[in-house]
Amino acid sequence: MKISIGNDHAGPDYKKAIVHYLEEKGHTIFNHGTDTFDSVDYPDFGHEVAYDVQMKKADFGIVICGSGNGIAMTANKHQDVRAALCWIKEIAELARQHNDANVISIPARYTSIPQAVAMVETFLTTAFEGGRHANRVNKIACK
Repeated sequence: MKISIGNDHAGPDYKKAIVHYLEEKGHTIFNHGTDTFDSVDYPDFGHEVAYDVQMKKADFGIVICGSGNGIAMTANKHQDVRAALCWIKEIAELARQHNDANVISIPARYTSIPQAVAMVETFLTTAFEGGRHANRVNKIACK
């Protein structure tokens, strides 16, 4: 898979661990995040990840900021991007099964690194159930 990842200053350690996991699995990574803890603006990286997903350059996106909220809001401004804020792997699983989420947003200040890696694994290996959920997902985007 091709996966785009972006983060602000709250997530360099998270990104490093997640990228390591993804590369071990043989995935191609597009890195749009910062590698330092110097303050940066999360929208700069959230838009890059969302653009990769929107334009189908990446199959999935991963965004990380302190709360996960701001960067998820940023990503969700893009058509055909469904970013889900996840804090446990069960939420990541439901985001894929029921919402066909294609971007996972991770709150670095409220999850551990092992927890974040487990959420990414669950997110990437869970399929969309379709069925009754497909009609709902089709109503999400503004027309």
